[in-house]
Amino acid sequence: MSTKSQVLTLLMKKKLTYISGEEMAQQLSLSRTAIWKAINELRKEGHHISSSRNKGYCYDNSDILSAEGIRLALDSKTPTLSITVLNSSESTMKDAKLAAMNGEPDNTLIVADIQEAPKGRFGRPFFSKAGSGIYMSLLLRPNQNFEEMAQYTVITAVAIARAMDNFSKIQTEIKWVNDIYINGKKVCGILSEAMSDVESGQISTVIIGMGINFSVKQDEFPEELRKKASSLFPDKDPTITRNELIGAIWNQFYNILHQLPKQAFLEEYRQKSFVLGKTVSFTQAGIDYEGMATSITDHGELVVTLNDQTEKVLSSGEISLNRINTTT
Repeated sequence: MSTKSQVLTLLMKKKLTYISGEEMAQQLSLSRTAIWKAINELRKEGHHISSSRNKGYCYDNSDILSAEGIRLALDSKTPTLSITVLNSSESTMKDAKLAAMNGEPDNTLIVADIQEAPKGRFGRPFFSKAGSGIYMSLLLRPNQNFEEMAQYTVITAVAIARAMDNFSKIQTEIKWVNDIYINGKKVCGILSEAMSDVESGQISTVIIGMGINFSVKQDEFPEELRKKASSLFPDKDPTITRNELIGAIWNQFYNILHQLPKQAFLEEYRQKSFVLGKTVSFTQAGIDYEGMATSITDHGELVVTLNDQTEKVLSSGEISLNRINTTT
């Protein structure tokens, strides 16, 4: 760990509490000069660090993305993550794919302050704003069967919803299969992709990506998105940092991933769905359909009962919901 990283970690642990330069030097086995240089570098990066001749240094509330801040927010039961934080990225999904090809290990997390060319399902663009969002992708090497792939998106949706509910005290909803909504507006999109091993026929790599509107003010969205999109903190200052939310999401994700029974999270996913019981329209194989969303299978598929009472089982990779009748 670099000197700067050690200093930042110690300051964050003592958040809002002063610690003298001498004490820091002793705890980290560093010189006072090394401490002073590291603090100056951190301030240049935007970290708010107060100083007092009599008290020392104090880390103020700073919403700067950092690997150190994310690690401090992770539970002891969460696996050790290999974390890279970028100022900007064309796409963290692309970064994670490159990491996979370069042999990076399981549980590699890539986080960016802004994405220059963010894409969601079916290549749809979404709004990205520096300092106000979370754009990240996690690389996993699960060696599982393909039918288990959809569950990663479902698990991630439940994990994000839990984390947001706990911090904001606002109840989230999930739009099948990969969007998180608050008060009828989208605040997060999730994208999962898999790579297979030809010989074993199993999934060798899974990449889970997400874009979260964290503190984008409502009037900062493009005009065409203001009625459709929002953020976790659209009209007030955040009560948490982005690092804390990121840590909470992955704590919940790994907790669900390792819990027993394995399907327990699906009931929570169903309860949070605002699609079930509503009339939906969709296009499949070039044909338009409309029907009632009646259930979600154990593999995360949406079952729609058409007007003639026949059923369509929809996979997330096959279709996109065109319309949900919220008055039904």
